[in-house]
Amino acid sequence: MTSPERESLQQRWLAYQDLPALRNHWYWRPGWSSNRRFYTWHLTFADQDALTELVTTVQQQLRLPGLDLVPVEGLHLTTQGVGFTDEVSDEDLAAIVDAVTRQCAHLQPFDLNLGPVDPDAEGIGLLIQPWAPVTALRTAIRAGIGQVWPIVPEPENGFRPHVTVAYSGAEVPVDGPVAALVSLRDLPPATVQIHAVQLIALRRSKRAYVWDTVHTTPLGAST
Repeated sequence: MTSPERESLQQRWLAYQDLPALRNHWYWRPGWSSNRRFYTWHLTFADQDALTELVTTVQQQLRLPGLDLVPVEGLHLTTQGVGFTDEVSDEDLAAIVDAVTRQCAHLQPFDLNLGPVDPDAEGIGLLIQPWAPVTALRTAIRAGIGQVWPIVPEPENGFRPHVTVAYSGAEVPVDGPVAALVSLRDLPPATVQIHAVQLIALRRSKRAYVWDTVHTTPLGAST
């Protein structure tokens, strides 16, 4: 584990233990509602057996009050938002897809290690190692969007790759999750292969994120 990942995990674990209670993740953020969808680029994890096995093991210990487990098909790594579907024209979306595809053609597929558990006030995730290829992918996506729009949505800085396996669904004491996580911190990570990034139309439904895949952009297409 390289230094930024190690430091992040240690700092977040110490902060988690000091929380008075979990924070409900499911409040409505600005602009969101039950009938709105949002275009965003995500990494998704279909047919990643090692990750499925790890998540199943972790979630067996996280069936606790206040935690909403993420279905395996709902696992994702949030990468770069675009905008609400009712605010992005078809023409702009097509141009963004074309530009991002050209940018991603110069990247190569890569492996990621997911784990160990990495909690915060609104959920329990898996640490991503290394961050560098995900950050490079996000930079490429932002460059593509920037070829179409003068302002790229979302801040460039402060990005922390993670995959959430359980969201905090209520303001309950943190003692139970802390006790469960202690035994999970030594689980070996799962390795996944990243060959593409997905543009999805995301929405919230029954305390979960669901989506339709709009476009799949391969990495390294130029080779």
